[in-house]
Amino acid sequence: MIAVWQLKGIHEHRGRTAQRCIAGAFVALVIYVLAQSAYSLALGARPAPSISGLVWLALTVASMLLLAGGKHVTGCQLGNPVLITEARVTFVDAYLAAAVLAGVGFNSAFGWWWADPLSGQVIVYYGFREAREAWHNARQNFV
Repeated sequence: MIAVWQLKGIHEHRGRTAQRCIAGAFVALVIYVLAQSAYSLALGARPAPSISGLVWLALTVASMLLLAGGKHVTGCQLGNPVLITEARVTFVDAYLAAAVLAGVGFNSAFGWWWADPLSGQVIVYYGFREAREAWHNARQNFV
């Protein structure tokens, strides 16, 4: 939605604000994943194995990768740094789905209940990195 808002009225102020909103969204995601992982590990929450869940997650990974690729190509063709950053957000969504798929898969195959919340730490890394990058881009591209 941020990219659509920015595309409706392209000027410096909207671009900087959009980049900062994306950075804030990444920070919120990192905080949520850290809290949820800690909560699940502390409680020893054991997710139930689900074949339909595994299939759904695999489809989600594939669709997010395709969507992110399309956003990236379009952003590059338009020369729009906000849409390119939004593509990275969608790539992180794909990483999140892949990490959850791995965690659920390990739980289903080996009974490793802790793999699901631990796999979320992949998102913490990517989310923090992308938040920093989006904030930096807001300063660099829209000064």
